[in-house]
Amino acid sequence: MRIAAIDIGSNSVRQIVADVSPAGQIRVVDEMKAMPRLGEGLERTGALADASLDAAVEAVTRMVTLARQLGAERIEVVATSAVRDASNGPVFGQRVHVATGCAVRILSGEEEALLCFRSALAHFELGAGRTVVMDIGGGSLELVLAKDGLIERMASLPFGAVRMTERFLSPEVRPRRVEALRAHVRDGLRKAVPVKDWRGAQVIGSGGTFTNLAGVVLARQRMEANSTHGTRVSRVELEHVLEWLQRLTAAERQQVPGLNPARADIIVAGLATAAEVLARFDPQELVASRYGIREGLLLEAARVSPTVADPGATRERSVREFAERCHYEEPHARQVQRLALQLFDELAPRMGLGPDDRALLADAALLHDVGYHINYEKHHKHSFHLISHAELLGMTPAEQVIIAHVARYHRGAPPKARHRAFGELERGVRARIVKLSAILRFADGLDRGHVGAVGMVRTRWTPEALRVDVAAAAGAPSVRLECWGGSRKRHLLETVLGLPIVVVAPDGSEVRGEDDEGD
Repeated sequence: MRIAAIDIGSNSVRQIVADVSPAGQIRVVDEMKAMPRLGEGLERTGALADASLDAAVEAVTRMVTLARQLGAERIEVVATSAVRDASNGPVFGQRVHVATGCAVRILSGEEEALLCFRSALAHFELGAGRTVVMDIGGGSLELVLAKDGLIERMASLPFGAVRMTERFLSPEVRPRRVEALRAHVRDGLRKAVPVKDWRGAQVIGSGGTFTNLAGVVLARQRMEANSTHGTRVSRVELEHVLEWLQRLTAAERQQVPGLNPARADIIVAGLATAAEVLARFDPQELVASRYGIREGLLLEAARVSPTVADPGATRERSVREFAERCHYEEPHARQVQRLALQLFDELAPRMGLGPDDRALLADAALLHDVGYHINYEKHHKHSFHLISHAELLGMTPAEQVIIAHVARYHRGAPPKARHRAFGELERGVRARIVKLSAILRFADGLDRGHVGAVGMVRTRWTPEALRVDVAAAAGAPSVRLECWGGSRKRHLLETVLGLPIVVVAPDGSEVRGEDDEGD
């Protein structure tokens, strides 16, 4: 079903038009955004300003027109804190209805929190343990406390970024005013939400405050990610960013890499509120979500109840579904993945690799040939671009970047600093990519015929070389081609290990293959 969801917030009005499957998959068709700042001045006057109201009505009218032109079967329009609290909120809703024919549903704080939680449930693994979902809008802060995917408590508090900016940080941001804001939020949280049993809970942050925080953090890490979704930000990093931004002028904040200039005037208030929520629940980090009310509204309109996912399930499903959309050759991908993990388990201790690296290799192996979806020629480079821009859940943007690079270097030239996307990464990240791609390209060579002929590989370390014994799968007539293919793609792994690699066939003979590496 094609559905349009329009969220009228205190800071912005956003629309998403998407096709929603019965299983809850969301395929975005178009998006539109406007920033009429409906909540501006509301704290002082109690009403929506005429100019902001007019701009919001115009924006919603434009969005409804687009939704109808795109063939949306349903158009859902909701309004949150600003319209809910304003004395002329009903007047605004009536004007939108007259202009568009669509009724505006004014959400209560509880309904707003429920939609945010529904969205988080669809995009994160909440099936085990305690989770706090927080959404910071322009006018309010919504909190949902859930255990094993079931809601235990909700709270809606008037701590939105626009509202807090006007109350404490106008006309300019000063550190002592930030401290006053934090004390106010701290006191409100202490009265509204319990802390017993919730210390150390997973915290998910939804809303522009968090996507912008993630953008700043990724920029500081020189990580050129396609999405901020899933970015993990430690409490220490959040405090560092907040301390830095509050000492800049408004003009200087507009120049900060990763920060939307239109949010530069309210980002400090949002981050200060987020910092107090983290201080209340004491997690080590928060996870940024790019999904919120709109996506929850899409799922609600489609009558989809997201499945509570256990750890690892969302990531596995997301990677597999992306591979299927790219029409991947599953038997070959699964075989390369299996051989790559066999090699990893034997080589990892000597290569300084750990469990997180194993998960990255598994995903890169499954996706390494998705570039065939575009063209065989340079398909490894096509794989890189497809993976880089895919919507993969259950992983951080940094992990997605690594997976894309590892898949890109499963063939062709090895990673080089002169390759722009690779060369701009931090040294430690580059080292991980080199090691994992070395294993992947060797494993890929061991399925040269794409028939799953190799059943198992075992390694033997000698002073002179690493000997790789290849055993045939049941029913396979020969593995000579696969041994030759592996030997051809051994050179990067030899460089990483600092030792020659000898591929040994089942009959004990050594198989040599020429170097296949090149531009």
